[in-house]
Amino acid sequence: MKKILLVEDDPNLGMLLQDYLQLKGKYDVQLARDGEEGLAMFQKDNFDLCILDVMMPKKDGFSLGKDIRKKDPVIPIIFATAKAMIEDKSEAFTLGGDDYITKPFRIEELLLRINALLKRVANQSNAGGETPDKFEIGKYHFDYTLQSIKHEEAVQKLSTKEAELLRLLCLKKNQVLTREEALLSIWHDDNYFNGRSMDVFLSKLRKYLKDDPSVEILNVHGKGYKLIVN
Repeated sequence: MKKILLVEDDPNLGMLLQDYLQLKGKYDVQLARDGEEGLAMFQKDNFDLCILDVMMPKKDGFSLGKDIRKKDPVIPIIFATAKAMIEDKSEAFTLGGDDYITKPFRIEELLLRINALLKRVANQSNAGGETPDKFEIGKYHFDYTLQSIKHEEAVQKLSTKEAELLRLLCLKKNQVLTREEALLSIWHDDNYFNGRSMDVFLSKLRKYLKDDPSVEILNVHGKGYKLIVN
């Protein structure tokens, strides 16, 4: 049974989500009432996914997400909040969030998002030999399964979406990866907001690869992106 850390300061909503996800999703859901309690629970136990409310007392969800990412760079994180500004959504993905859901939301939709994220992680872990999962990118070694980039002795851990996006770029190295292809493959929807979040991940990938001048991720105007390795 997969274990989920749910951090929600609204006691009624928290209990409702916990009961529903345990009953319908068959997940083991541990509920924390604020960010500090959530961090303490995360440090004491092993979880497969985190759902973090953003506006909470003691420690807000974004701060908690930062702390979790320091300890586990790959665990899927879903931020849940009533804040719907594009800046807030961009911050959620910049911090390494894998998904974002705006309150009020249907619990059924949250369950679908959880199922999709955990299925994606499972597929990565069980990936066979049909397509490569290890790539040489200039001076970098990218391991898709481990979600890491190694350069000399330094290792950069990647979030799930960062690893998926870099893998798509590697599979089409020196060719155009269309924006629509990347969005539909990873986000399953090519809407404007998902496009903005993908831009955030591309910026982070460029930062990770910046120490090798022979490696570039180019914007191809009106089409998409191209990973160039000279």
